[in-house]
Amino acid sequence: MGTIGTMPAVRLAPSILTADFGRLADEVKAAEAGGADLLHLDVMDGRFVPVITFGRTLVETLRKVTTLPFDLHLMVVEPERHVEAFADIVDTINVHIEVSPHVNRTIDTIRKAGRRAGVCLNPGTPLSAIEETLPDVDQVMVMTINPGWGGQQMIREQLDKVRRVRASLDAIGSGADIMIDGGVKRENAAECAAAGASILVCGSSVFNDRSEPADNLAALRAALGGS
Repeated sequence: MGTIGTMPAVRLAPSILTADFGRLADEVKAAEAGGADLLHLDVMDGRFVPVITFGRTLVETLRKVTTLPFDLHLMVVEPERHVEAFADIVDTINVHIEVSPHVNRTIDTIRKAGRRAGVCLNPGTPLSAIEETLPDVDQVMVMTINPGWGGQQMIREQLDKVRRVRASLDAIGSGADIMIDGGVKRENAAECAAAGASILVCGSSVFNDRSEPADNLAALRAALGGS
């Protein structure tokens, strides 16, 4: 069963996908100093999604420069093959139902490794695909963009899916988190929270060349009413 935590109502998870990789350690430290709650790490394999990003080496390097919890998003085929590679340096491991035919076994593997387990839904994947899995997860990630690139506009219709996920979790008495990933900005952060999200992944709304991560995080907090 998903665990019920005592953390703030809505947590902010900056995604390094849009950070400046030339000074990534400084970007991460700035996000931590600015009040980020956790760090979102997108591992992509160029097969499940078109882009290739990074692997364990970079995550291990970042583990040395921040105390933030790490939320790992495995956008890869056969994610079960990569759980062991990351389990000792991250806090949550999220896998996609679209490439996880034995997802409950993978979730069990993650949890036996002492990590929180999350299941992800692409925009075109119905909630029914994970209904039998909901009692076993600590987190449900609803993709509000088609995964692969940062900086996309949110598919706002996916907020209805968030509401339905929240209702389904409440119906079984689960305290699992709902994470929204894709296009989160000041203009829609409050709407995301109202739909039932407890964690918001923030990419270009935190890491950009217009203002500093701390200022961007403060603006998101203000949009959420300080939560």
